[in-house]
Amino acid sequence: MTTAAEGSRIVPDAVAAPVGMATQRQLIWMKFTEHKLAVISLVVIGLIYLVGMFCEFVAPRSPDYYDSAYTMLAPQPLKLWYTDEAGQTHFGLHVTGFTSERDPNTFRRVFVPDEDVRIPVGFFVQGEAYKLFNLIPANIHLIGPVDPSQPFYLLGSDRLGRDVLSRVVYGTRISTSIGLIGVAISLVLGVILGGISGYFGGGIDNFIQRVIEFIMSVPTIPLWMGLAAAIPVTWSPIAVYLIITMIISLIGWTSLAREVRGRFMSWRNEPFVVAARLDGTSQMTIILRHLVPGFISHIIASVTLAIPAMIIAETSLSFLGIGLRPPAVSWGVLLQEAQNIRSLAEAPWLLAPGALVIVTILALNFLGDGLRDAADPYL
Repeated sequence: MTTAAEGSRIVPDAVAAPVGMATQRQLIWMKFTEHKLAVISLVVIGLIYLVGMFCEFVAPRSPDYYDSAYTMLAPQPLKLWYTDEAGQTHFGLHVTGFTSERDPNTFRRVFVPDEDVRIPVGFFVQGEAYKLFNLIPANIHLIGPVDPSQPFYLLGSDRLGRDVLSRVVYGTRISTSIGLIGVAISLVLGVILGGISGYFGGGIDNFIQRVIEFIMSVPTIPLWMGLAAAIPVTWSPIAVYLIITMIISLIGWTSLAREVRGRFMSWRNEPFVVAARLDGTSQMTIILRHLVPGFISHIIASVTLAIPAMIIAETSLSFLGIGLRPPAVSWGVLLQEAQNIRSLAEAPWLLAPGALVIVTILALNFLGDGLRDAADPYL
């Protein structure tokens, strides 16, 4: 016969059993899902990177497409319902057309929405031909006008009549990939060099620390201005992109290396490290398999904070004209269109890349908080 006291002990054991048998990855995932804001941020970041990966399919047009007849056109919002001439309401995805007229005060051309002009919109429609990943020829776009000759500008157009939405989508690939590639390089350099510096100490530690201090002492903006002047204008956008990614990575690894060094110096004489050394384990194996996993949560937090920093660095430098340059398309290059007062006053939709940068940075920060808490062994 089971008593109430025994029953009260059995219930916690039954509940705790799945947790007790869970692997480390399962425990991390269970803890991560409790952070709702981090889960939402993970979905947002996943969607942003999917858009960048399949930008040719998602964008209604190519980033270089322009039509001088539709310059500085305001965004055309999507609508689901319309009313016919008989006054009956019908369902149909569309955007409102417009008419062009002259402003009587400035004699400039302005576009006025015309509710009588309806441009049908569909999903998976045929449009401008492209090559997905520069390999697979296709002409199907996620969204666009049923008639490709009709104007379709969900985020408006710029001063040359280019589709802002398409250019923002294409810019997502470059701006987000710079953060991933740059952080990957910085992570390898920071963990390896910081681990070697903290684990061995002595002359190796002094040399690596002096290199770190030299790199950190170099002022960033003058360095970038000099590099921008040194990069030949004849280089292709891809070559400039690779050079900028490498430079950002070579500058951004120093803080992580110092943090890794401090942790290694405090752990290199711990019993489990001494036991591994006496067992004949190689030095690099001790660093990568015994020391690094001990503060993986801190590395995750550093990485998720470094990606936004690198995205902001690319955006800021391209905005100032010392990073990527046209015809390359990135968020920073697109924000160059909004540098003057006329653009801000008459075409605020040109600031759309800036809003996307803010959303991406916030989502990455929230994601980093959730991953750090989930992977912290002390929690």
